[in-house]
Amino acid sequence: QVQLVESGGGLVQPGGSLRLSCAASGFALDHWAIGWFRQAPGKEREGVSFISRNDRDTYYADSVKGRFTISRDNVKNMAYLQMNSLKREDTAIYYCALSLLGGLPVVPQEYNYWGQGTQVTVDS
Repeated sequence: QVQLVESGGGLVQPGGSLRLSCAASGFALDHWAIGWFRQAPGKEREGVSFISRNDRDTYYADSVKGRFTISRDNVKNMAYLQMNSLKREDTAIYYCALSLLGGLPVVPQEYNYWGQGTQVTVDS
């Protein structure tokens, strides 16, 4: 059974850091492109960061470029999103997702499996 479980969310002050984790089970993570998406209240789900199956390509939304870093550990079957210099506008539910597509899929429709999400709240 394919399963993704995010963790690491929480309440953090502006300027703080969080590392989100995505634990994969039921398959080998190295066969999949990984995406992190987020959805704030009243807004559409947006792509935050993506990494291709072969790890050669990454993408960051302009709003997080220079602050967020996507990575994976295929031995542990884990994906991560390191988030630094957090801003209030980063507040959202964050989801990890997996895609079998080659290249660098960047839209939700290209992703096959999703986690349940983890809440990130940036507030003083």
